[in-house]
Amino acid sequence: MVLATYVHDIDPIILSVAGVHLWWYGLGYTLGFWQLHRFVRRHRASLGLDERDAAALSLIVIAGVLAGGRAFAMVFDQWHFYRNHVIFAPRLWLGGMATHGLLAGAAAGVAIFSLAWRRSFLRLADLLVIPGAFLMGVGRIGNFIDGIIVGGLTDVWWGVQFPYAEGVRHPVVLYDGLKNLLLVPYLAHVRATNPTPGATAARFVFWYAFLRVFLDLFRDYPTHRLALGTGQTFNIVMAILGAVLLLRSRLRRLGRLKHAAIPADAPPEAFRAPLWWQRAALAAILPCCLAIPSHWTQNVPRQYEARHPGLRHSWLYPDIDTAPPGAGATRLPATR
Repeated sequence: MVLATYVHDIDPIILSVAGVHLWWYGLGYTLGFWQLHRFVRRHRASLGLDERDAAALSLIVIAGVLAGGRAFAMVFDQWHFYRNHVIFAPRLWLGGMATHGLLAGAAAGVAIFSLAWRRSFLRLADLLVIPGAFLMGVGRIGNFIDGIIVGGLTDVWWGVQFPYAEGVRHPVVLYDGLKNLLLVPYLAHVRATNPTPGATAARFVFWYAFLRVFLDLFRDYPTHRLALGTGQTFNIVMAILGAVLLLRSRLRRLGRLKHAAIPADAPPEAFRAPLWWQRAALAAILPCCLAIPSHWTQNVPRQYEARHPGLRHSWLYPDIDTAPPGAGATRLPATR
């Protein structure tokens, strides 16, 4: 029996509320951040945190994820646009988040919390990479629904005919999403069986990037750096970093690494509930993340009007052109 090729025709927009479009991709951030906060609250005692500290940690890491993803997309993917249009930087509802930037931003958030609250960076990272892998997994499902990130041409039976690419393609983001979700139980097992600070985080950094190097061989990259796809370059750098962290983790476990002793985190002196503004911030961020679409900053109505009839330009979704110079498009005038 010959299986018919799957033709991708999923609407990337869940619904629109008061002119704001809510996306399946954005739902990945909402679910991921919600799970991250739940995970931190559940395991806060092992880090010496109370409810207020747990809320602060969640908010700082979430802010780091969003800021890092945006910054990497601006600098490495769309600098041709953002160097003249910085005013668009906070407009996440137009798209433009980079995967490796999410990870770098999360690491920065953990570092800030570690310094400010005087907690072990390695123990914090060991905990947070578990919900982080979940976030990266569900985010890839959103990328697939969006249909813009595609793999190379293929004749395998599970190939997909995507809306913006010719021919049958590898659903490469589903490969990556499955890899990320499988990392969740693996990392949870490592954290439960290997008490060495940094052991779980090191394995996440290495296996996330090392496996993705091979998965991205099936990907059709639109931008390149050092003769490789932009993301592939970061994959290799991240895999090397992960290998170094694995070595340091091994040496730390054997007691061969100088200053290897990391004191246990002190428990909080008294229970403190989250502040009202922490609760309000978390309650606002989660639904707002639904407004984030996949891929680069883009002209949303023009990009998706064929798949979601009725999209119109507005002050939220202006008629902009983010195409690179020389791509045959009219660019937006420079901002003042």
